[in-house]
Amino acid sequence: MNEVLTKTEIEPTLIRSILFVCFGNICRSPTAEAVFAQKAIGQGRSDLRIDSAGTGAWHVGNPPDQRATHHAKLRGYDLSPLRARAVDPTDFEHFDLILAMDQQNFVDLVRAAPKGSKAKIELFLNYEQSTTTDVPDPYYGGDQGFENVLDLIEAASDGLLKTLKES
Repeated sequence: MNEVLTKTEIEPTLIRSILFVCFGNICRSPTAEAVFAQKAIGQGRSDLRIDSAGTGAWHVGNPPDQRATHHAKLRGYDLSPLRARAVDPTDFEHFDLILAMDQQNFVDLVRAAPKGSKAKIELFLNYEQSTTTDVPDPYYGGDQGFENVLDLIEAASDGLLKTLKES
C-alpha cells in the first residue's frame, strides 16, 4: 500500500506527469491543474504532462464550478477549457505523481491504485509550508474559500516546482 511520501522521498527527475485529484474535479483539482500548468510553463517546464480528475464521477463532462473559474480568472488563470473527469485505473500507470487535495482523496486513491502501479501518491500540500494537510473544499462556502484555495494552490505549486528544479 502507498503511503504519504515526503518531498525528499520523490525522485524529481522521474516526474514527467502529474495528476491533481479532488472529489468532483470542479473546484480544487482543476484550479490546481491550471495554476500549476501556467507556473510550470512560466519556468520553462512545458515538458510536464498535467491533468486533473475526481475520485467521484458526479460532474464528468462539466466545466469547473463558475466560482472557481471566476476567482481563478481574477488571478490570471483560465479554467474554461477544462472538463471534469473521474480517476481511471490507467491513471496510475500514465502519471508519475498523483497529488490528492485532502486526506480522504488520498485514502481513496491509495485504495483504488492497482497493485504494482508506478504512480507516487501524495498530498499536494506536502509542497507548501502550511499548518494543514488539506486544501479545503470551497464548494459549500463563499468567495473567501475560493481565494484561500488559490493561495494554497499557488504556494504548493511553487514548492513543487522548486522541488522539481532542484533535481
